[in-house]
Amino acid sequence: MQSSFTLGRVAGIRIGIHYTWLFAFLLIAWSLAASYYPDMLAGQGATTYWLLGIVSALLLFVSVLAHELSHSLVARRLGLSVDSITLFIFGGVSNLTTEPSTARNEFLVAIVGPLSSIVLAGIFWVIGRLTPPDSPAAAVASYLAFVNLLLGAFNLVPGFPLDGGRVFRSLIWGTTGSLRRATLIASYVGQAFGWLLIVWGLSRVLSGDLFGGLWTAFIGWFLNGAAESTRQEQTLQQSVRDISAGSLMEQPSVAVPPAMPVSDFVFEQVMRFGHRALPVVDSGRLVGIVSLSDARKLHREAWQTTPVSQIMTPPPLATVGSNENLGAAIALMTQRGVHQLPVMDDGQLLGLLTRADVLRYLQLRHELT
Repeated sequence: MQSSFTLGRVAGIRIGIHYTWLFAFLLIAWSLAASYYPDMLAGQGATTYWLLGIVSALLLFVSVLAHELSHSLVARRLGLSVDSITLFIFGGVSNLTTEPSTARNEFLVAIVGPLSSIVLAGIFWVIGRLTPPDSPAAAVASYLAFVNLLLGAFNLVPGFPLDGGRVFRSLIWGTTGSLRRATLIASYVGQAFGWLLIVWGLSRVLSGDLFGGLWTAFIGWFLNGAAESTRQEQTLQQSVRDISAGSLMEQPSVAVPPAMPVSDFVFEQVMRFGHRALPVVDSGRLVGIVSLSDARKLHREAWQTTPVSQIMTPPPLATVGSNENLGAAIALMTQRGVHQLPVMDDGQLLGLLTRADVLRYLQLRHELT
C-alpha cells in the first residue's frame, strides 16, 4: 500500500503504517477520552481519560497487528510469500506476493484472523476479571475484549474482501473447483453487504447519529469498492491468462552502465528515445533500475557529475520470467508499486516489461473486441 512508512519488522515481515492510520488513532483516542471512559470511570481527571484513550488506541492497533500477523505467519507456513503488513484507517492488510493456490490454503489463511481476534478477546476478558473492578486497568481490558470480539465477528461476515468473504470464497472454490466463479459470487455478496452498510449508515444519519452513520456508510462504501475492484481484477486475470510476460516486453533489452552520467540518461535515453526507465547492467549482471523519477529527485546541476548508480533502485528487484503469466506480472507491479519489471530467465536479462506496454496491449485488445 502506497503512502506508508515503515515501523519495523516482525519475523522478517515489514510493518508499515499508512497515513490514514494516524487519523484513525487520533479519532479513537479522542472518542474514548471524551465520552467512553468518562462514562465508565466517573470522577477521573481529563489527563487520566486521555492517557487511557491513547493506551487503548495503541493496544487496539497492536491487536489488529496480531490479527494480520496470524494471516501472514500461516501463509508463510503454507509456502506463500508475504511482503509486508500495512495498518491503515480500517484496520490492517497483509500483502501476500503470492496468493493461495488451493481452496484449503485460502480457507486456513483467512479463518485464522478472526479466530486470533476472538482469542485476544478472551485473553483481555480474563485480564479484566483478574483486575480490581472499576479500576482503569479493568476498563481498558473490558474495552479491548469487546472490540476484539467485534473485530472477530465482523470479519466472519461473508462479505468479500473481509476474512469471512475469503472463507466463503474458499468454500465455493472447493465445491465448484472454479476460482473465477467463486470470486464472482463472493464479490457480489461483498458488494451487497457494502450497500447494506451504506443504507444503514444513512438511516443512522437521518435518525441523528451523524458521526456513527457517516462512519458506517464510509465502511460500506470502502467494502463495495474493494469487492468490485477484486471482480474486475479477476476478469482481467482471466483475459490475460494465456499471454506471457515475454511476449509483451521491450526487446532487445536496452540497458545503461552504472557509470553513465544522469545527464546522458535523461537527454539520450529519456528525451531522445522515450525510455522512462531502464535496467542498469554491469558486466552482464543486473544491478538496478534507473527511472526518470529517480533523476527528477536530483538537482539538475548535479546531473553531469552523478552516475546513475547513485540514483538507481538497487536489488532486490521485482522480476518476472519470460514464460510467466501476464496476470501475475500485473499483480506484481501493483503489489510493489512499480511501473516496470525486468524479464529474466536463468539470471539473464531478456527485456523490460512496462506498465505502458500492458496498457497498450489491453487497449488494443479492447478495440478489437
